[in-house]
Amino acid sequence: MAAHAPAVRFVRHERRTALIVLLVLAAASCVSILLACAIGSVPLSPGELFAALGELARGERGTLAATLLELRLGRALAAFVTGAALALAGVMMQALLRNPLADPYVLGVSGGAAVGALAAILFFGIGWMVDAAAFGGAIGVALLLFLLAYRDLRGTASAEGSAPLLLLTGVVVASGCGALVTLMLSVAPDNRLRGMVFWLIGDLSSAQPGILPWLVWGGALVYVLRAARSINILAMHADNAAAFGVRVSALRKGLFISSALLTASAVSTAGSIGFVGLIVPHACRFAWGPDHRLLLPAATLAGGAFLVLADTLARTVIAPQQLPVGVITAIIGVPVFLVQLHQLHRR
Repeated sequence: MAAHAPAVRFVRHERRTALIVLLVLAAASCVSILLACAIGSVPLSPGELFAALGELARGERGTLAATLLELRLGRALAAFVTGAALALAGVMMQALLRNPLADPYVLGVSGGAAVGALAAILFFGIGWMVDAAAFGGAIGVALLLFLLAYRDLRGTASAEGSAPLLLLTGVVVASGCGALVTLMLSVAPDNRLRGMVFWLIGDLSSAQPGILPWLVWGGALVYVLRAARSINILAMHADNAAAFGVRVSALRKGLFISSALLTASAVSTAGSIGFVGLIVPHACRFAWGPDHRLLLPAATLAGGAFLVLADTLARTVIAPQQLPVGVITAIIGVPVFLVQLHQLHRR
């Protein structure tokens, strides 16, 4: 009995550390949202901010501070759920493809969303229709990939062989979507072209807070947290995972479907915002290790906070003019990714 005491203490220490990390990240997420609400061309002091929060809680919007807070809070929440979805999808894609360089856009789901969104902007230009078309395009491409790669997702092929085939299929489909995007940009009138380019870069200025992204993110997070142990086994012992009791086929399908839904909801909300699903999982993995029981919730909280701060910077750095948030994530993401790639090479 005494021989097991050190192991029990070690497990308790790991759980305590994980709990502390998640609490710190949750607090950082709340702070990032409050900063986004307070900072702008018309700043709000802490007193004004909390007074405005009280007004909104009571259903009142009689002051300028309450009006500003309502606008900024909706955008901040949209940024958080988008960043959280992209980071969570990035971890899932890296586990599914067993490739640390995979990101949510690697299978071309965002390409389908781009085709749908740009077609809606080109022919209709109605905001809600753009979001619906983007989500529909992403789901359509995801279904096409699922049918084309069903054998690989079913687990009949080896893990070493199935991941490259799935990745190659996604790259080919993404290339076709890219050709359609280029065609629409080349024939678009000038009054629609700016909106189409901003959507492609990634922009939260017109993002509308809705319940669907939160439902998709919450459902996917619950699923992967319940499957975290199996994901650990799949990542480390892919070809022998079934011998450890992992339902490989169901897990691969679940990871693919969940990551596709997360990417679709994120892209339909804010456009194609790059690097969040790539650099945030890497940073969390370097900081706290590859255990998906901690990595999954840590990455989704860090991704949400990161995008909220990036969007705050995008709308304030050259205020009153606003930058697309995708520009900020790319400026930050490129050097960070190069550093992470260098560290990965050294390891």
